[in-house]
This record gives sequence, structure tokens and C-alpha cells, in this order.
Amino acid sequence: MCGRFVQLCDPESYAEAFEVEALPLCPPRYNLAPSQPLLAIRRGTGAGREAVLLRWGLVPGWSKGPDPHFSMINARAETVHLKPAYRSALRRRRCLIPAEGFYEWKALSTSRQPYFIAPEAPGPFAMAGLWERWNDPGGTPLESCTLIVTAASPQLLALHERMPVILPRVCHDTWLDPQIQDPRVLLSLLQPYSGPMRFYPVSRRVNTPRDDDASLIEPLAPR
Repeated sequence: MCGRFVQLCDPESYAEAFEVEALPLCPPRYNLAPSQPLLAIRRGTGAGREAVLLRWGLVPGWSKGPDPHFSMINARAETVHLKPAYRSALRRRRCLIPAEGFYEWKALSTSRQPYFIAPEAPGPFAMAGLWERWNDPGGTPLESCTLIVTAASPQLLALHERMPVILPRVCHDTWLDPQIQDPRVLLSLLQPYSGPMRFYPVSRRVNTPRDDDASLIEPLAPR
């Protein structure tokens, strides 16, 4: 699963990489955690794209609302088209979730060591996501999202068996196109990342969601 990631929200870089004109106000985040707002890119009301803030942890429109027993921060690529919580969003409500890196924890004999992971290519990349809109009894909407995860690339298997789906730029239009609803087409995009990755151990302060500063992505000093 993916339970933490980095979103630096540099307006110029994001506007160029994701073809949007304006971003909502959001500070750089070095330790985005479930239930917090994150920046996502989706198809707007017209033909263009829009950048929006979504709660991390999908709340289906037909549900009773946020449930602490089901965080729904990740959807498995292999079954996303089958699960009732995700299959409608897969057809109609897909998004790109910008990031500069994500964290994963390697199991050790008596503990777990967090690692920062990112493609070797510099700049932001896009993780595949789904979004939903739920209305509370008073009619106030809550928009939320989930990240799609798949099998880890061979390079990352030593750390963890899963990783977020990273969509190449050439796939962004297809993923966001609401006219494309064939699960076979969409599932074909949800592959492990094939490019080279960089990763290194970082401070265990990442374990605490309230810790959120640039030092979290610095390599752990050797002992």
C-alpha cells in the first residue's frame, strides 16, 4: 500500500506538467497522510483540466459517509474494476495525483524502516487515482479520492511488494477522458513503473503525521 507521499505544489512546475492554469492554495507537503487534503488533477466541466483539493480516503457517493473502519486510501489495480466501492469511479471519475516521491516501509527483524522513493527523472510525476463526491444529510458535498496501487517493480521488491501506479505523461489524456469507460483499456494502463527509481532510508519521524518538513526526505545519516 501507499500511506504517505510528498506533494511540493510548486505552481509553475505543476501547471506545466499537468496542463492546468490555476492551483488551489496549498502549502508544500512532505508527509501527506490519510484523511488529509491533497491536490488532484481531473477533467473539468469543459474539455480542459482542473486542479482540486480532495480528501485522501475514498467515500463512495452511496455510502453513509466516512467510516474509520474503512480508510479506502488505496485500491488494488487487479480488482479495482470489480469492487463496488471503486468500479463506478473507475469508469467515470478518474484523476491524476501529483507527487515528487512516496514512502514505503521495509520490514526488519524487530521494526520497520521508512524509505523515500521517487523516479530518477526529476520533477513531479502522476499517480493514478479515483475520486468521488458524497453529500451529507444537509447536502454539503465531500470530495475524496484513493490511490491505485499495483505490484512493485523488480527494483523495489526488496522494500515492499506493492507500489502506486505511476502514469507516464503519454497516458494522462487517456486516463482523464470520461468517454473512455472500457475497463480493459483502463486496466491496461495500471502497470508497475518500468523506469529507474531512486530510494534511500529516511527518518522514522515520517511515522508521525504531524511531522511535515523538508528534513523528512533527506537521506538518513549513516551510523
